[in-house]
Amino acid sequence: MKARYRSLFISDCHLGSNGAQAEQLARILKHIECENIYLVGDIIDMWRLRQRWYWPDSHNTVLRRLLKMSHRGTRITYVPGNHDEAARQFCGLVFGGIRIAMDAVHETADGRRLLVTHGDKFDLVVQNSRLLSVAGAVGYEVLLKINRWYNGARKMVGLPYYSLSQAIKARVKSACTFISNFEQALVAEAQRGGFHGVVCGHIHKAETRSLHGIEYLNCGDWVESCTMLVEHEGGAIELIDGLDWLAAHDAAKAMRDESGDDSRELNASARDDADDSEEEDPWFEAGIAFTANPLFVGAAK
Repeated sequence: MKARYRSLFISDCHLGSNGAQAEQLARILKHIECENIYLVGDIIDMWRLRQRWYWPDSHNTVLRRLLKMSHRGTRITYVPGNHDEAARQFCGLVFGGIRIAMDAVHETADGRRLLVTHGDKFDLVVQNSRLLSVAGAVGYEVLLKINRWYNGARKMVGLPYYSLSQAIKARVKSACTFISNFEQALVAEAQRGGFHGVVCGHIHKAETRSLHGIEYLNCGDWVESCTMLVEHEGGAIELIDGLDWLAAHDAAKAMRDESGDDSRELNASARDDADDSEEEDPWFEAGIAFTANPLFVGAAK
């Protein structure tokens, strides 16, 4: 049985980089249904793809499932970020049923208007020093590699996952100041536009809180935290840990397996697996042709 939400917001998947948790994201997409999906930037890491092509099957599966959901009626809006900024030249167009927009406005079921934007426009480093921004991205990737080795060792001795980058962000004063300024800038932009809140990504720090009466909603990322925002049928927005969600789903499935009450889900899962194995899928091929296009992946000046 699939989980039903009104809307799903995800950002910073960084498909095309070896840090992307694509397999877990693909599993999430397989087991949910929703009316709206917002891809809030840095979905494809074109910076990394321009340096070295890295695109395993799990990254294809994420695109395939998004395109399938679009084909089946889910409205999908792609708001490019700085790592996939080359897609901004296609704003206003629709590819494989996915609409590309510089920013978006989402109205919740209870009537609140939310500005949906990646957030890099409010990052002074990205806006004023591209070289420093790229250097920071490279440094972050090195930190992720160290983090994988570190957590591999922790797992061997029975210790839980520990994010070095999140720890650094929490302890370094300049990082805390940057995050605070980023949040304040986005809230001010939402206030100027008369919005009730803002949905963003970019800084890889999931957060839901109210600032000056405005909802600040950061999706987090699918590199480390594996978080997403969901809107329930009544309009409430919830931040969900994707790995915890999958663990709960697997536990519930195991219980149904034991009770023998899982035939409908097995049939639905078999259909989805068959869909994923289709080699000639026009929706999937349209998406791959789009993302592989040199104009799309090519360097943005």
